[in-house]
Amino acid sequence: MAENLTIARPYADAAFEQAKAEKALGQWLDLLDRLSAIVSDEAMQAAVRDPKLTDEQVCALVTGVAGEGLGADQQNFVRILVENDRLQVLPQIRDLFVQKKNGHEGVLEADVSSAFPLDDAARAKLQKDLEAHFKAKLNVHVRVDPELIGGVRIAVGDDVIDTSVRGKLANMAAALKN
Repeated sequence: MAENLTIARPYADAAFEQAKAEKALGQWLDLLDRLSAIVSDEAMQAAVRDPKLTDEQVCALVTGVAGEGLGADQQNFVRILVENDRLQVLPQIRDLFVQKKNGHEGVLEADVSSAFPLDDAARAKLQKDLEAHFKAKLNVHVRVDPELIGGVRIAVGDDVIDTSVRGKLANMAAALKN
């Protein structure tokens, strides 16, 4: 995995710089989302690995499935990935691109684990409270983790807020051992 990130980084950097120059960060992110989904498909992986297909054919296949509206720079990006046999790292390129885009826009990622499902109103209030606390715009990702017993665990970068029952029990157990 680390090797894939190392391979993906210069491509993500190049895509980000091109997108920023074009003032098209959203369009490039949409493209990278589509391309990641395309190359993750098993049938597409088999087609891309087919030794009978030339690079031009693979490029035409991927851009054709990606749909209309690809700019010349975006088509060239796909062509470079195909020629350098780097299509398989598109999901990592996409993830690195998102990190760079969020950093550029001042957006942080918040991973929230909740013991129970949160309704839309609770999610909106949680996001508003977290944005006020961290003084930044957040992309909040919520998942249910019944092992927490109750409460929530929030991770934003290196900051962790653990108000779960499980976390409190672990803190109590550590205090009792001391």
